[in-house]
Amino acid sequence: MFPACLFFLCILCPLFSQENSEDDIFDENLLIMEGEGITVTGSIETTQQMQVVSKEEIDRIQAPDMAALLQETLNLGVTRNGGYGNQADINLRGFDSERIAFLIDGIPANSPLGSEFELSQLDLNAIERIEVIHGGSDTKYNVSGALGGVINIITIKKQKPGLRLGASISNTSAIPGEYREKNGSRGDPHWEDLVDTQNYTAFAGFGAKKYSLRANLFANRAGNHFLYNDTIFEKVRRKTHNEVWDLGTSLSFIRDLPDDYSKIIASGDIYYGDKNIPTSGYAATAAKQTDISIRPNLMLDMPRAFRDDLAMEASLSYSWQRLDYKPPAGGKSIHNQNMLTAINRWNWNPLSMLTIRSGWDYRFNYLDSTDIGLRSRHDGGMYLTAEYKPHKTFLIIPSVKAVFSAPSEKPVVPVPKLGFLWTPNFRGEFSDSLTIKNNYFRSFKYPDFEDLYWSGDSINRGNPDLKPEDGWGGDLGAAWHYKNYINIESTFFSQWTTDSIHWSSGPGGIWSPQNVGEAIYFGLDSKIGGEIPVTKGPFKKIGLSLSYQYLLSYLLSYGYTYDSNKRIPYMPEHTIGASLDIPWGNTGSGKSGSLLVSGHYEGLRFSNTSNITKLEPHFLLNANINQQIGKNLTAFAAVRNILNTSYVSFADYPMPGITITIGIKMNFDFQ
Repeated sequence: MFPACLFFLCILCPLFSQENSEDDIFDENLLIMEGEGITVTGSIETTQQMQVVSKEEIDRIQAPDMAALLQETLNLGVTRNGGYGNQADINLRGFDSERIAFLIDGIPANSPLGSEFELSQLDLNAIERIEVIHGGSDTKYNVSGALGGVINIITIKKQKPGLRLGASISNTSAIPGEYREKNGSRGDPHWEDLVDTQNYTAFAGFGAKKYSLRANLFANRAGNHFLYNDTIFEKVRRKTHNEVWDLGTSLSFIRDLPDDYSKIIASGDIYYGDKNIPTSGYAATAAKQTDISIRPNLMLDMPRAFRDDLAMEASLSYSWQRLDYKPPAGGKSIHNQNMLTAINRWNWNPLSMLTIRSGWDYRFNYLDSTDIGLRSRHDGGMYLTAEYKPHKTFLIIPSVKAVFSAPSEKPVVPVPKLGFLWTPNFRGEFSDSLTIKNNYFRSFKYPDFEDLYWSGDSINRGNPDLKPEDGWGGDLGAAWHYKNYINIESTFFSQWTTDSIHWSSGPGGIWSPQNVGEAIYFGLDSKIGGEIPVTKGPFKKIGLSLSYQYLLSYLLSYGYTYDSNKRIPYMPEHTIGASLDIPWGNTGSGKSGSLLVSGHYEGLRFSNTSNITKLEPHFLLNANINQQIGKNLTAFAAVRNILNTSYVSFADYPMPGITITIGIKMNFDFQ
């Protein structure tokens, strides 16, 4: 810990000792994430399949949490255990959240306890952009454990000059109706379900020539009361004992340094959640769970580090997370997680056709758990990447990262990647409209603390002899666009994994994790979208999009072969998305608005490795409408699951039917 802090301070000291210079000319359109930096502060060209959710999309969707946002904007697969505040997993190319690297402003955020990331702990209104990179071993952030891909959540933005204030309030209603209690008696409609969930947000931002400040605050009260079909007894029930309330705050401060290019960025967030967690999907009893997290971060961004052809980024962050779980039968399970992370990245441009990227990251994990004990681990790695352009239309990116973890039987493991990007330069109006990407990579992930050391009860035991999850993959993609009228993207991907970790029942009925997972994935991810110009009426254009993912997986564990035709649990073979976007007016008129209608279809899924238990296909239809009322107010409404589809996302955990959200946002600018 001490060497990392000393290194960071040594970098900062000479910068603060520089003489003051004249004030910068502030560019109000300059977002930190779109500058010349390396990760958070810049978006380098990548050979991998990448999707972005913008601030505008986040504001328009008004999703209850990040899982719903990514599903409705990017058509990603989501597996969740109910309504707001319950566990939710994102699926990328057949891999769940435990095998996806989640970053906050470029800093790894996955829990060392179970490798997951709690998607409901971040305020969506504080997010400026979300980047989703598909496939393992990325060269943009060079983080470990990304078997399925990387999701980077960017919260940092340089504020415009002056003071900005804003707030929002919304209510989500579930449709009341008659139902049957567990004892068979009839239950009358609960009209209080019309005010089932409330969301409150507020923010303040201030910008000056040399610095800017932003603060966000949010709070939620979710009853999670809704009607559902009990498939076991073929009765309509009402969901209870799943109430959630939580709140959080985030803060970011950006200070320009005297060299006119470098910046100090201090940011962080605090979250508190009080949750009733049902012991099973249809249970009438619930456990009590309390979540607390604190994540401060300090970053030095130097787009020009001592010379024009050199850029540097250094960050030091600390994360403390506490989870208290109290089962209905009594007892308590407490997990205190401490993570200290230091990252240093460098970019060097020795030639116009060559960029060298290198860096290192270090993470110290310390866990104090009633079910695991006192555990600690050191992990991280060093990487070297070259971006070589032998021609203006062709880019080659070879990269290798040496990852380490201690204690581990494999203390250092090389993780290579090779990527190609080609932009054929056609003549005429289709010039520079085609991009072809090709990647080959290794994916690698060390076991987490739960898999290695769990001993909290009599029927579950960790396995300290587990091997890391390993695999190889590749993809080939093409994208073609013609102005704003049409965009077509398609990526074929394939990945092989071995030593995948799965929990299974052994002798004496004891459940423990084993390296029994071997699987092969093949898939095609395609999207077509565009705009249709409109010359008459209040509308200027109509946006249309259609996406489709085909995922064919073969589970080659437990004695299964290709002929067994067994699929990875919870990964549908077909996922389809579609949207219709109709905007009107313009922001300056104070009367702008939009209507967005989206649909999401997931095909047949299986909840176990034997593929015996089936989860039937489901289709969700959603609609969002926003209308600006004058300069400072915007009214919004969202109807989710319009068709009132009865479905389960995770086995035996019913999902809400139709819900209606109505709210208003206020924004005030003081120049």
